[in-house]
Amino acid sequence: MNQREEKRDTVEKEFIAFPDIAADTLNALLYQGQALADAGSLWPGPTETIYQGRETLRDQYEDLSKYELIDGRIRVMYLIANQTGVDSKMLLRKAGYTGGIYREQYEGKIQDIFPVIELILYWGKPRWKSSRDIRCLFAKRRLPDGMWKYIDGIKLHIYEMRYLPEETRELFQSDMRIVVDYLAEGESYRSERKIMHKAALIKMIRVLSGETDTDDVEEWLTNQGIREEDEISMCELFDQYERKGREEGKKAGIVAGRKEGLIEGKKEGIATGIKCGEARRLVTDIENVMRFFQVTLEKACEGLGTTVGRYEEAKKLL
Repeated sequence: MNQREEKRDTVEKEFIAFPDIAADTLNALLYQGQALADAGSLWPGPTETIYQGRETLRDQYEDLSKYELIDGRIRVMYLIANQTGVDSKMLLRKAGYTGGIYREQYEGKIQDIFPVIELILYWGKPRWKSSRDIRCLFAKRRLPDGMWKYIDGIKLHIYEMRYLPEETRELFQSDMRIVVDYLAEGESYRSERKIMHKAALIKMIRVLSGETDTDDVEEWLTNQGIREEDEISMCELFDQYERKGREEGKKAGIVAGRKEGLIEGKKEGIATGIKCGEARRLVTDIENVMRFFQVTLEKACEGLGTTVGRYEEAKKLL
């Protein structure tokens, strides 16, 4: 796994690990909106199991596991995997993950027995066309009819998060609703929904948009005076960032204008320096909005009350 993939994987894990988001995801995807999974009953479980390799014991890791504790006992264990690329052998991986947990129960490493439910959150753009049933995976084997009834029916519970139907998206109650709506509606998406986990949500949207630089998110929120406990909507957050872009652009424009004025003043006078400073400020504002919110040039210009033509003219001056 390269550094880019590792960063994206970490952001996805951290986002789904919040108990309210995990419970909401389980309820919306598995239980058609019924509140069968409760955030207060979900506890972190181990993400590592051991299996026998060719020569030695080897580790295998799941992205997230949650025990559901009811009256002090484990009722069920959920395994949640984030997947970006299509994996034709994902069914075999699932058998390994769930089999590892059942093996530990059998060997008494876990002092209870309970069912294991695994689901795959697929974030990729290509549609998932690989097998979701292990019998389909082996369909080309052309086995005699009498054999099929003895092959266990392992199924892959996979959800294409970019292509969830609207009726499914409407079942989400947590910040995951903003994520799936954003993926479905694209760059034009706007919402008045209140954000609970602000830093995690911004990072999640960034990495799903193809960006991996998320290290500045907490610092930006702090500088803006936005706390995790504050109530703020997606639209309000956009306005905050727009103001930030204008302030930074203004500062950059003043500095650039002075610098350009010194250089160009001999030829064209101080007015040229001021003009260049204004152009730099406009370009900076627009490109900040495009980069942070992953919107088109047209949308960024519209949000800042300007036009693409003015942006292109300003670009020529720099």
